[in-house]
Amino acid sequence: MMTPTGKNPIVFTSGHFDDMRTTDIRFLQEAAKLGSVHALIFSDEAAYKMMGGKTKFPLKERRYFLENVRFIGHTSVIETTNQDQIPFHFTNTDHKKLIWAVREGDVNNEKGAFCADHGITLAVIPESAIAGFPIIENPHKPSRKKVMVSGCFDWVHSGHVRFFEEAAEYGDLYVVVGHDQNLRLLKGEGHPLFTQEERQYWVHAIRFVHTALISSGHGWLDAEPEVVKYKPDIFIVNHDGDKTEKRELFRQMGIEYKVLERKPKRGLTARESSKLRGF
Repeated sequence: MMTPTGKNPIVFTSGHFDDMRTTDIRFLQEAAKLGSVHALIFSDEAAYKMMGGKTKFPLKERRYFLENVRFIGHTSVIETTNQDQIPFHFTNTDHKKLIWAVREGDVNNEKGAFCADHGITLAVIPESAIAGFPIIENPHKPSRKKVMVSGCFDWVHSGHVRFFEEAAEYGDLYVVVGHDQNLRLLKGEGHPLFTQEERQYWVHAIRFVHTALISSGHGWLDAEPEVVKYKPDIFIVNHDGDKTEKRELFRQMGIEYKVLERKPKRGLTARESSKLRGF
């Protein structure tokens, strides 16, 4: 593995970025420590060939999700899976170092030779480096109204990203992720699929989220202790999460209560976690 050098390096990585998981996001987080990350996304045709016809999400949705992961600086679409035909539009005229970040399991001699031929640093991210779910530090101090939402978030998808995007228009967004015990209580055994720490990390990786918290209460409003502690100006729910009891509770607490329609980003397909999870 070569050591990245140079001023303001550009880090690029390529892939289909279909049905992303926290290990994919952890990889991007580690890559972002090397410089500004530019993701090259395979087109629908290229991804289809690469994955044997088993792609889950179309390009537009894959790109929307990826562009809103906080560790990504830019994205571009590529039409081929052949690394020798990747259309590099990066230049060194601005004295920036180019780094190709790859996961340990994806490195091969061809990539090494390609980088050597093109003056690119090959940075191999070991699997050990992407283990666990570190707390993501938000460098921005709260500066607007505090907005809070809560939920299970057991399979973060484009619908959640859109919900966060809309909610964040009203202020700095605090997301309360339901703790494991309460989700089992409300939804039954088998829930959640992912631990509270992993779900918290997943949520906080979305750029619209200022702070991600794990709930400490119980029942249908397990976020109540967090509401009391952080004192949001606005609490937001989707229309299917609207309850008379919630409206009354927040009225009594003097907190503005907003209901958003569950609508996908324009041009994208509506998603439901229950269907993606398989139950």
